[in-house]
Amino acid sequence: MRLPLVAAGMLTLPLVTACEPVSTSTETTVTTPSAAVGTSPGTAARAPVGATARAPLLNGAGASAGTATFRQGPTGVVIRMEATGLNPGWHGLHLHGVGQCEGPKFETAGSHVKHGGGAVHGLLNAEGPESGDLPNVYAGPDGRAFAEVFTTNASLVEGAGGEPLLDVDGSAILIHAMPDDHVAQPIGGSGDRVVCGVIATG
Repeated sequence: MRLPLVAAGMLTLPLVTACEPVSTSTETTVTTPSAAVGTSPGTAARAPVGATARAPLLNGAGASAGTATFRQGPTGVVIRMEATGLNPGWHGLHLHGVGQCEGPKFETAGSHVKHGGGAVHGLLNAEGPESGDLPNVYAGPDGRAFAEVFTTNASLVEGAGGEPLLDVDGSAILIHAMPDDHVAQPIGGSGDRVVCGVIATG
């Protein structure tokens, strides 16, 4: 009768051994995600919400052509624009790296935000986009355009992950005469700058 008891005791040893790795694996699975959450790049890049900016729009003759407003979100900026006096159809819309709008050609606004810093123009370009690239806007038969776009590539506050629009030399928002094809260099074939607005806090 003793032999079956000994054999039964021996059979329990492999079961105990097999359970040990399960316990170790469970501890690793629980602690690893916790560490990842604390160091998440997405969490670190989140910005305080509430900063605002405004850009009165001017045409090449210096007359009022609408307004663009900017609101900081946790991961980017919402831009709402109302423009007038445009030719009907699609128009390129970009953020430029200097806060100046001297007409009639608005060349003082410089190139796109972060243009020439290794980025390539174009929302549809495999090597793009630049931080100043935005979707096109459409003007109706009356020359008025309304748009609301969101970009994660720009920011109104430091440390938000996007290029700061309110830096030392400021920034501007420009509307072009033609649509942006989002691929060609340097501005997607969008042509002349026809409307410009200096972005300022407010």
